[in-house]
Amino acid sequence: MKDYTDIIIAPVITEKAAYATENNVYTFKVSKDANKIEIKKAIEAAFKVNVVKVNTLITKAKDKRVGKYTGKTKTYKKAIVTLKDGDKIEF
Repeated sequence: MKDYTDIIIAPVITEKAAYATENNVYTFKVSKDANKIEIKKAIEAAFKVNVVKVNTLITKAKDKRVGKYTGKTKTYKKAIVTLKDGDKIEF
């Protein structure tokens, strides 16, 4: 089994993700080749919480412009994790 540091890359800090934490829903950027079972075990090992549900999605690259230069944002896999009532993750 992989170490949880190989699976969890970073928490996603956005306004929408911040509002979701009030309902025990946390969002993480995860490794592209990790599946839901590995993500669940990694979150439970890293933060000592009980995970109820894991939803995953792959964010697509978007075109971005800075002045006359154009580029793309990175594509990454995102995991939306629902915790058991009473559990909490502090960042």
